[in-house]
Order: sequence, then C-alpha cells, then structure tokens
Amino acid sequence: MKFGPVPLEQAEGAVLAHSVALTKGRLRKGRVLSAQDVADLHAAGADSVIVARLEPGDLGENPAAAALAAAVVSAQSGLTVTEPFTGRVNLLAAGPGVVQLDVAALEAINRIDPMITIATVPAFQQMAAGGMVATIKIISYAVTSDALAQAIAAAGPNGAIALAAPVLKTASLIISEIPGGAGEKGRQAIEDRLTALGVQLLDVVTVPHTRADLTAALRVAPGDLVLILTGSATSDPYDVAPSALRHAGGQVARFGMPVDPGNLLFLGDLAGRPVIGLPGCARAPALNGADWVLSRVICGVPVSADDIAGMGVGGLLKEIPTRPQPRRKPPKD
Repeated sequence: MKFGPVPLEQAEGAVLAHSVALTKGRLRKGRVLSAQDVADLHAAGADSVIVARLEPGDLGENPAAAALAAAVVSAQSGLTVTEPFTGRVNLLAAGPGVVQLDVAALEAINRIDPMITIATVPAFQQMAAGGMVATIKIISYAVTSDALAQAIAAAGPNGAIALAAPVLKTASLIISEIPGGAGEKGRQAIEDRLTALGVQLLDVVTVPHTRADLTAALRVAPGDLVLILTGSATSDPYDVAPSALRHAGGQVARFGMPVDPGNLLFLGDLAGRPVIGLPGCARAPALNGADWVLSRVICGVPVSADDIAGMGVGGLLKEIPTRPQPRRKPPKD
C-alpha cells in the first residue's frame, strides 16, 4: 500500500486518508474517491489530497477484518459477528457465558503485522448478552494478503475465541446459621448471580451450623448445582461445611483460593453434581473469587485445583468496604 499526497488528477479510486471539508459538506476519511469527489475537491480549491493506494496483493481494511473474524471465531462460538466498518469487526456475546480464548494463537496473530490487531476481554470473563468479547481492527487502510494469510493460519483450525454458554440450569442454596449471625443476608446477591447465568434457584434452606444438619441438607438438596453459605467462616479443610460434604458422600477437590476477597471458598462434588462452599464475601454483589469459580462451573468449563491455584496472579480484587477484616487497618484519628 502506498500512502501520501497525490495530485487530484491521480486521486480517483484511492482511499481518502483524512476527512476534507468541501464547499458544501465533507468527505470522510476511508472513502474511495470517485470522479465526482475529485471534482468537488477541485471546486473547494484543493490541488492535492492525502490518500492510501492499494497495490497488487493488498486487501482492503473491511474485507481483511471480516476474513480474520471468520477465522478466529469457532463454528459453535456463541458469538455474534458485526459487519466490518472502518476496518473494525466486533465479536459480541450471543447470550450469557464465559469467554474461552486460545491465548497463544491470539498472541501469535498480534505479532504478525502491527496493522493487524485483536483485543479481547480477559480469558474466562463472564459476559452478558450483547457484551463485547473482542474487537478486530485493521489499523491501516489495507494489509498484504500474505500477512492476512499468516494471521488466519495462526488462528488454527478450530478458531481462537468462543463463549461457553451455561450448561447447568438449576441450583439449591444451603445456608447455615449461628446465633447472632447473618442469617439469610446475601441470598438475593447469590440468586442474582445465578439469574445472570440463566440458572433457576430451586430451593433455599436454612439449617443450624452443625455437621449433622448440613450433611442432612446436602443429601436432599435438589438441582444441578449445590451452594453452601455458612454462618461461620470456613477456616480449615476439615471445618464444619467441608466435613459435612464428605459425610454426605461427596468429596472436596479444593479448599481455599489465592483470590482476595474470596479466599475461603471450597469446591467439591456430590453424586456427580458440583458443590461450592461460598466465602462470606459472596453475600455482597461485588466481584469476588467465588464469581470466577461459579461462572465456569455453571458454563461447563472444568475448574481443577491447579486452575484455582493459577488465579492468584490478578486475583487481588477491589476491597469490599463491608468486609469484617479489611486488608488495611484504617488510620487513627
């Protein structure tokens, strides 16, 4: 592609690089100049104009962006692809879900040519319908077909960007209570999280904070997913709630996570259904570590102990003002 000023008599068919005022109205940048456009520029007193001229082997910004979008989006992506405009294509969530990225492939694409770019939200971010997952932008007015072919090949045969939709449809919530405790405070925040992912909360039961009562509640809890919110913080793998899960016939796959707020989460299984022991911060609507695990589990994205261990980098989240023990003591007056 050639870029720079040309005499008006050479401008027809070139791409206007910058918007230009006419006697009446304006010609917008990115416009392919017609004979009438050139005449209008001449009438406005111009004798040259800055343009981009495609050369053999070049592909314009819009078809290039569309071709790359088709390559990075998998066949069952859960994404909506917008029409290209000024070299940009946006990938939008077709419904709620969790973003899945082939990070290595995307990084490879962004290394091929600085004019070919893909920007995304972080991997595993929870999305609502219509949310922007990624934007593809061809910065220049054209790129070489060779560079675009390399970018398309780097995307791989199965694409590099997708949205995992919810696969669990129902859940139950068990709340344990201690004298003077929070009771059912937080129930609405938890239900709102489930609703955002299309999950129906079938049952909420409150029981005393004992292993026996929690065990009994776990054994009869309905739904595809079981959540536990304890009245007293779970501070050990053999504390009341994790022990109750084991006594009910389940197992604990991971206790504790390197995300703050959210350290006191545990993840397990009961008769093939996931069980999540929620940290106390889940009573508030603010983002916490439980959100990262809950959204993946609901969307069928495996969450192993190693996965949770890897959440620590970037896992220092915004402090919650209502936390009983904030990270920093307030300054003395």
